[in-house]
Amino acid sequence: MDDQELGFKAGDVIEVMDATNKEWWWGRILDSEGWFPASFVRLRVNQDEPMEDYPLKVEGGREEDSRRFGMGQTTKDQMRTNVINEIISTERDYIKHLKDICEGYIKQCRKRADMFTEEQLKTIFGNIEDIYRCQKKFVKALEKKFNKDHPHLSEVGSCFLEYQTEFQIYSEYCNNHPNACLELSRLAKVNKYVYFFEACRLLQKMIDISLDGFLLTPVQKICKYPLQLAELLKYTNPQHRDFKDVEAALNAMKNVARLINERKRRLENIDKIAQWQSSIEDWEGEDVLVRSSELIYSGELAKISHPQAKSQQRMFFLFDHQLVCCKKDLLRRDILYYKSRISMDDMEILDVEDGKDKDFNISVKNAFKLHCRDTEEVHLFCAKKPEQKQRWLKAFENERRQVQLDQETGFSITEVQKKQAMLNASKQHHAGKPKAVTRPYYEFLLRQKHPTLPSTLPQQQVFMLAEPKRKPSNFWQNISRLTPFRK
Repeated sequence: MDDQELGFKAGDVIEVMDATNKEWWWGRILDSEGWFPASFVRLRVNQDEPMEDYPLKVEGGREEDSRRFGMGQTTKDQMRTNVINEIISTERDYIKHLKDICEGYIKQCRKRADMFTEEQLKTIFGNIEDIYRCQKKFVKALEKKFNKDHPHLSEVGSCFLEYQTEFQIYSEYCNNHPNACLELSRLAKVNKYVYFFEACRLLQKMIDISLDGFLLTPVQKICKYPLQLAELLKYTNPQHRDFKDVEAALNAMKNVARLINERKRRLENIDKIAQWQSSIEDWEGEDVLVRSSELIYSGELAKISHPQAKSQQRMFFLFDHQLVCCKKDLLRRDILYYKSRISMDDMEILDVEDGKDKDFNISVKNAFKLHCRDTEEVHLFCAKKPEQKQRWLKAFENERRQVQLDQETGFSITEVQKKQAMLNASKQHHAGKPKAVTRPYYEFLLRQKHPTLPSTLPQQQVFMLAEPKRKPSNFWQNISRLTPFRK
């Protein structure tokens, strides 16, 4: 750390002294002050909450010496009480926070049709009103399960299980959040919008944080649930009536976070797929994005066609629902020409043994077939090596698994998102870029692997909260002046 950076541990409460810089805030913990990354902390909405060391706080509100408790049941019950109280308390604060945004900002914005269109408001606030309605129902369900007299006996795990599907609406919000930040950044350059948003904040008596800071809270909230449930499970005895539900709820909320993360990644990929398609020469038919949103695998294969059993070396790109065939340019190998595509929905994969193939009457090695169940159409392919063939066979399995998973989770990309991706790709092409498979997109496509969501993996956060870039140090510049050589 630099001299003026503030060190802190998970769970510390930091008093924010200066939040004018979006990335680095100035804060204080006890007697220490310094800069710290804003993305590393969660904003505590209820600023009136006292800053006691909550693990030592008992139900009556007074503090007890932790040495009074042994390692027995009392300590564990007390810790469970603290976690339950934290869940209920933060949920109530979160509801107030969402209400402030909906009533303090959105309601006021709708009154100013001269400043905001509905489309703009959708970009800035996403589906936060849907989230607000969902969270109001969720907090009521939590409060019904909350045992006020003996909080440690509360059975809240079932609430998370009941609402796990509804929490998937956070996916749309998280995907839209970068667009919201861009729009707010654009509006921040116009004084009348700056004054308007500040007036909204003051009228609603909200704390001194910019609107983009408030809008980050739902993203942080959905990441927080697995952490809270992991803490709750830690202090729940296996004999407790809530144990199995809390354990299941923890896995369920981890899966919700993974699903949101996966959907965000898929949405980011459609731009790259659109750019890839715009680089292909002589494209025919509908866009890839009409039916597909994920590249499963790609590589070179020899395609053998009837009736002369002619072999042609081609590049193949396996997306969900379709296999696209391209031909490399004879001189410029980075340029691809569209040749054909095969719909995968009616195909079955047949592993072909090395030797003479009866259908095509030729000897083959490392071969497999795609057979259409409806038309009896057969496509024969040969890989150069046995391991390449196995990778293709695995890729076809993954493609069907991906299609099934999308159907089960209801994943889809809107027409607006597809059109916008193709429009962006078209603009980049017309801006003067050469129509070829540029290296970044080509490497991106070759690197793609089929995504899976195993429950054994550690939780992935919806957003990777990376530490902001520090100011460049002149240390190495000073050193280089002293050295008698240069690299």
